[in-house]
Amino acid sequence: MKTWKIGIAGAGMIADFHARAIESLPNAKLVGFSNIRKEKAEKMAQKYGVKSWDTISSMIQSDEIEMVMIATPSGAHLDPAVEAARYGKHVLCEKPLEIQLDRIDQMIEAHEKAGTYLGGIFNLRYNETTRIIKEAVDSNRLGVITYAAVHVPWWRTNEYYEGWHGTWSLDGGGALMNQSIHMIDLLQYMMGPVANLGAFSSKAGHPQIETEDTAVSILQFKNNALGLIYGTTASYPGQFRRLEITGTKGTIVLVENSLRVWQFAEMTEEDEKIIQEHGKIEGGGGVADPAAISFENHAKNIAAFLSAIDEGRKFEIDGTEARKSVALILDIYNASKGKKIIQNK
Repeated sequence: MKTWKIGIAGAGMIADFHARAIESLPNAKLVGFSNIRKEKAEKMAQKYGVKSWDTISSMIQSDEIEMVMIATPSGAHLDPAVEAARYGKHVLCEKPLEIQLDRIDQMIEAHEKAGTYLGGIFNLRYNETTRIIKEAVDSNRLGVITYAAVHVPWWRTNEYYEGWHGTWSLDGGGALMNQSIHMIDLLQYMMGPVANLGAFSSKAGHPQIETEDTAVSILQFKNNALGLIYGTTASYPGQFRRLEITGTKGTIVLVENSLRVWQFAEMTEEDEKIIQEHGKIEGGGGVADPAAISFENHAKNIAAFLSAIDEGRKFEIDGTEARKSVALILDIYNASKGKKIIQNK
């Protein structure tokens, strides 16, 4: 079994999750860190007993690594991703892939030209409950789906926004682009593309930031189902995230990683097992503290990426797939600014 030598671009909280995830995998080796501020890379390298580079470019160009994980601020993903492609390095990038579609398209094009892999981190896709829900949706167990929604009622302090968070240039948005994007990715993964949407947003809870701290969008999917997206960082003290899908033959409600409602017109013995195994609420990480999450699904995300490379097949969250949630969020932002309906038909 090949062991992949990995370098991390970035040295903050998310880079630490990536490092722990890499170290948990038998076919991955953490070689070191790089960062715009080299002292932060040195500190993280000391923690894990690995190497640090003075610059991100010097790490990317090093023969010691074969793959780059990008954990820099969201609006600083483009340059290391494109440079890695030029040097023949695969890239797995933290969400969002980037903050503008033209920048994402440059990343995709660079890796297609180089023949290297580009993938996104959307770790919620690797929950067992995500797989179970996707199978139910794809097998039409809900009948005609009439409505689907995600709710991310989280809390962040003013101190959280003292750095690059909540800026258009580096965060690319607020509660949607940073916190809610995982659930928005799940929604479009389950439901497919959106045909029409309208939206409102505000920053009433954190008026000092540039971006939104609360947003609501009403949706019409191309399959004619209606939907809703609600994301905020101004809901003290922070509540559990929620996904709801309902139709003419069933309803599913996911709270955190647990199935709070799993009910169909035709129930089976397997359904009872699912309720027993996945009905208890598990999770809660991130509602108020962004560091209060597990790295286990990050590890599954990385493992799936490496497996795709090893087997020479398409990665399920490649650049094109990771682009979809950003495109939807940008449509919501445009709708909220212009107070108009965005039509994608």
